[in-house]
Amino acid sequence: MSGSLNVLVIVAIIALVVVRQVKPQRLASENRRWWLLPAVLGFMAVREPGLVDSAHPTGSAALLAVGVVLGLLTGAGWAWTMRIWTDEDGQVWSAGRWVTVVAWVLGAGLRFGLYGIAVLVGVHLGTQATMLTVAATLLARTGTLMWRAQQVRPTYRVAAGG
Repeated sequence: MSGSLNVLVIVAIIALVVVRQVKPQRLASENRRWWLLPAVLGFMAVREPGLVDSAHPTGSAALLAVGVVLGLLTGAGWAWTMRIWTDEDGQVWSAGRWVTVVAWVLGAGLRFGLYGIAVLVGVHLGTQATMLTVAATLLARTGTLMWRAQQVRPTYRVAAGG
């Protein structure tokens, strides 16, 4: 896949995920395929050569590993900032708050800083590296969010007399 198409896919997925986070959405407890989108992105990132800079393989691999760890930490932090609750029917819902946006912006800033370091040391981190770190972010975010949703106890309304 071309670099331009990779960038388009990354931007589209990030926009979709961020827009969905700001409005309340029901979390389906039976959704067992939450890992599918991150898996597809990860597969797209590793299936073509160029994930690691051939001129600087060690530095590139190290920066890629740091990027993936930052993505995992950002995704988990993002999920912990989400508000999770149950409605009167026992359905679990989530919605982002202002701190969710702060977590996302901070994570993006850290990633841009990492790419700045790569440029300064002469290592090329291409769109595949970005796609892999986005996959790690989404995997950690959704996995943590689904785990948190399983921990929520339903709140049922009970009549005062019964």
